[in-house]
Amino acid sequence: MSGEGPPPGTVVAAAIIHAGAVLAAQRSSPPALAGFWEFPGGKVEPGESEFEALIRECQEELGVTVTPQRFLGEMPSPYGDGSWSVRLWSAELANPDLGLPIALEHLELRWLGTQELSSVNWLPGNRQFEDAVRLLLSE
Repeated sequence: MSGEGPPPGTVVAAAIIHAGAVLAAQRSSPPALAGFWEFPGGKVEPGESEFEALIRECQEELGVTVTPQRFLGEMPSPYGDGSWSVRLWSAELANPDLGLPIALEHLELRWLGTQELSSVNWLPGNRQFEDAVRLLLSE
């Protein structure tokens, strides 16, 4: 990505696709959100592009390098004061031969196919992306 970067208060999330499924991660914290499922990611730091943030967050949270692909959607975060937005990008594992993601900061990871997408208790902000991810998986 180029330009001046995303506006302050941007959270990026990765719909990591591998072998026809998408990765879901179960939160371990904070206590109010623990147990809910999300697409992994996090806050974009000052001076960082969305792609750089996605790559960094996936390395920190999952121990893997991803290659961001395409923008899937954006919505205001349902948490906090409303000044945050969540932007979802599709991504692929840069080198799956080096290993699959591991839960470094999450309780559990699951690979979900189109039929399983609704089987986990998504964070409200992530549930809104189910249809976009379902379309992506059916391509």
